[in-house]
Amino acid sequence: MSDTTQHIFIDKQHPAVWRALNGLGLKAREAAEEAGIDRKTIELLYMRISQINGCAYCLDMHVQNAVDAGETPQRLAVLPAWRETALFTEKERAFLALAESVTELPDHCFREQDEASAREHLSADEFSAVNWLAITMNAFNRVSIVSHHPVRRHR
Repeated sequence: MSDTTQHIFIDKQHPAVWRALNGLGLKAREAAEEAGIDRKTIELLYMRISQINGCAYCLDMHVQNAVDAGETPQRLAVLPAWRETALFTEKERAFLALAESVTELPDHCFREQDEASAREHLSADEFSAVNWLAITMNAFNRVSIVSHHPVRRHR
């Protein structure tokens, strides 16, 4: 592979920027935990955001993290179609809808509807924390996608 076609891992190319993003991600997770959002839900949100963005590397990582946090294979399997199931609580549905809205950035009218619906079920701290989780996960997805981070087979 020539230098012009070799993938550049931007996290390795500029490690100080990567460390700053990691620090932001840790602060977002900390805010979520302080708002009472459990690890299983955080991982579920990371997975849904990574599904929307098509980030294989992050999906691979967060599937295992979600399982380790107690998430079920059934809920993971239907996550792309969560609106079509009764497997998620009203609060989880509010978290997922808000995370999707931040990720997809629909037009103003739809975004306001998603936010108003989420506010019916979420505290101000939860609402803010989910926004920060989505913002940071979107950034992590983009780093992995543009760097072409490989997904390796599990042994």
